[in-house]
Order: sequence, then structure tokens, then C-alpha cells
Amino acid sequence: MKIFAMTLFYWLVTASLLVGAPVTSAQPYPTKPVRLIVPFPPGGVTDIVGRIIAQNLALRLGQSVVVDNRSGAAGAIGAQAAARATPDGYTLLMGTATHAINATLMSDPGYDLLKDFSAVSLIASVPLLLAVHPSVPATNVQELIAFANSQQAGLNYASGSSGSASHLAGEMLKIATKADLTHIPYKGGGPALHDLISGQVTFMFENMPSILLQVRNGRLRGLAVTGAKRSDAAPDLPTMIEAGFPNFEIGSWYGVFAPVKTPSSVLALLNAEILNALNTPEMQNELRAQGAEPKGTSSAAFADFIRSEVKKWGDVIKTSGLKP
Repeated sequence: MKIFAMTLFYWLVTASLLVGAPVTSAQPYPTKPVRLIVPFPPGGVTDIVGRIIAQNLALRLGQSVVVDNRSGAAGAIGAQAAARATPDGYTLLMGTATHAINATLMSDPGYDLLKDFSAVSLIASVPLLLAVHPSVPATNVQELIAFANSQQAGLNYASGSSGSASHLAGEMLKIATKADLTHIPYKGGGPALHDLISGQVTFMFENMPSILLQVRNGRLRGLAVTGAKRSDAAPDLPTMIEAGFPNFEIGSWYGVFAPVKTPSSVLALLNAEILNALNTPEMQNELRAQGAEPKGTSSAAFADFIRSEVKKWGDVIKTSGLKP
């Protein structure tokens, strides 16, 4: 009985100490590796930009940021995986202009860019470069359109896939000029560029990192870029706006998204660290070496940008009558 009484006494003392002890707070984010889903194959511009941000973000978070390539269905497969992930900040998506295009072009991409994700930050933008085969008698965009109008069958142009920014840039030019321009889609930018160099197609809008070398070595002739200003990588080429096409400002962009309902504190931390990384000369140089222009925005500004992109591409798709 005495032993029982002493045991009960110690139990009561221990319980009282536990009740009065302070509650240990949860460890701050992140406590484990973060996954960045890149919804396109390795080696492309999206993958390269994704790996640059992953490496720099890992240094600031103190945790690995692992790139997970989930390619297929014009970026939809990777976006679906990210949308369905637990909203805890440990799964992120490298989104692109293609996802804003899919919002209208695809009847059901399996995700809703505006509802299923929280915008974290815009990372970079890459203008498109309009280039023609050297046999084409045009040294500027106006001469290209005049040449198209002089041809009974018009002109054909290539893109890496239907519904890509390169494809829709051609449709925008067609809408603006009413010229007879026929789209020839390929299974990737590489095959499309190959046929442009060989003269099988007449012209092409393509991401600058992919096509600039061919312009520099004379295999293609550059006519213009689609950015808001001239590119440092090709300062001699005018913008489409300078070439006489107001509001013709398009290109590929890359930004980080998180599943909707990710805690606001996590989103704020990610945004702050991404902006800190983008402000370093090292990361800026890495991106510019790929022909990309470093950006960096608040989450709210990025969300506004996404809404404007969805509307812009939606208008182009509806006007041109494009189907998936």
C-alpha cells in the first residue's frame, strides 16, 4: 500500500509538471526537401529555368529543392500533379505561358490555373524571335507580309506544337495583317527548326534561346523580337511594336505556383526568398545566359499578370477559331 501511495504521488507530480509545461511550437517551414514540378522534358528552356531557381532557392531555404520532370499533354500532366498535391509548400509548379493558353484551348486540362493554384512569383520571360529562311526576300516584317500577299498560296510557318506561344504568335500576325498564313505544327521545336533551316517552311516564331544561334551563324534571318523592348542578346533586331504592330508583345514566361490553400506564411516566405535570389548578379547572369530576362514580382502582381495572360490568349484563340 505504501509503495502504491508513493507511485501515485510521483505520477501526480509528473502530471502537474506536464500540464504547466510550455507547448512546443511546430518547426518552421521548411523541414524537408521541396519538390518543384517542371511539366516539360529535361533540357528545354522550362527545365533550365526550373533548375536555376531550384538551385538558388535551395541555398536560401536550407533544404534541397528537387526538380521533378512530369512532361506530357502540353504541360497539363505536371500541372495536374501539382494541383492535387498537399498544399503545405513542399510541392511547387514551374508554370509557363502554355498553361495560360491551355485555360482556353483545352476544354478540360484537368486543372484550373486561376482556381487550383496560388501565384508565388514570376521568374523570367523569354521573347520570341521571328526568323525566315534566307531565301525569303524579306529583311523586315512588312516585307514578309508583302511577300506573303504576292504568293498565290500564301506562306506557311512552323511551330513546335499546336497551341504553343510560337503557334499563337503566328495567328496573331495573321489576324493583324489578314495575310494568308498556314500553320504547320511539329512534334517539338527541334524538328520545326530543322525544317525551317532546310527551307521546308518559310518562317517561324521561336523562343530566343533555341533559334538565336541559327540567326547568328547565318542559317536563318532574324526580322524582329516580340518583347516590349529590344533584347540585349539581339540588339539589332527591332521589336514587333517597332515594326508597326502595336500591342504585339508576347513570349514565353516562367513562374512559380503553389497548390491553392497553401498557408499564406509559406507563400510569403517563398516569394521573399525568390525575390532575394533574383536580385543577385549570379542568378541574373544565369538567366540572361539562356536569353531569359529576370523578373520577380509580388504574389498579387503575378496573380494579376496570370489573369491578363489567360484573357489575352483566350481572345486570340477565340478570334482565330483554334480548336484543341
